[in-house]
Amino acid sequence: MSTMDDYKNNVEVQWCPGCPNFGILQAFKKGLVELNRAPHEVCMVSGIGQAAKLPHYLRCNFFNGLHGRALPVALGVHVANPKLTTIVVTGDGDCYGEGGNHFIHTLRRNPDITVVVHNNEIYALTKGQASPTTPRGERRTLQFRGVELAPLNALAIAILHGCGFVARGFAGDIEHLKGLLVEAVSHRGFSYIDVIQPCITWGTHPASWYRERIYKIGDDYDSGNREAALEKSIEGGEKIPIGVIYRAAPAEVFAGRFRKAVTDRPLPELQPPGREKMLKILSGFRAAEGSS
Repeated sequence: MSTMDDYKNNVEVQWCPGCPNFGILQAFKKGLVELNRAPHEVCMVSGIGQAAKLPHYLRCNFFNGLHGRALPVALGVHVANPKLTTIVVTGDGDCYGEGGNHFIHTLRRNPDITVVVHNNEIYALTKGQASPTTPRGERRTLQFRGVELAPLNALAIAILHGCGFVARGFAGDIEHLKGLLVEAVSHRGFSYIDVIQPCITWGTHPASWYRERIYKIGDDYDSGNREAALEKSIEGGEKIPIGVIYRAAPAEVFAGRFRKAVTDRPLPELQPPGREKMLKILSGFRAAEGSS
């Protein structure tokens, strides 16, 4: 059985004192323990930003890459070793801005990974510029006359493009967020959680503003209803839902057909193909090319 201490990492935390990111970190520890994942069975992948620092503060495998490029790295990790629990930790700028194209195409591929987005509606690491989720009209450090562009609704995009598990959490409710993480990791296929994470330094609204407006989705809600999920995804302002917004029937995961036909073992466990096997593979390619 894994414990919270197993994930303790004695690294100095660079977040602001009181940052809601601490709540997300705590939810991760609790969730991984509940899932009974040992640190060596987990691989965290992140890009650049305050959210992307979270893997530094967990004792497990992790890859800290380029801005917006966490998802292709995670895809490679998943393909190379499907036995690992692969989780991407990213921010709204990192995932929806620089990494927006990767987000869309990862939805299409449906890899068996989990993506958790810290959404504070700004670029917090670089001092508060508007991000793709900043509401129109709000002032930011560079948009001092107010943001002119409409915010991106990534939840709706994920639902429209067939993501099998779409949820929203709140950094201020650790137990609820922990439950969402457990469900997301347990889901086979691409699972995605957008986490409301108010920035206490550059943000427009304090955590209390969100607490007054957030409500938990009730048990009578049908998360399998796509139309209802889309309606739920566009709620906001004075009424912000948190919980599982959409859950689809399991679908074929990325590289699944290859694994059924060839091997489901991690690549490091495999031996390089010999000369005869490589010649046979090349001969098959040449035959296919000649018949086209």
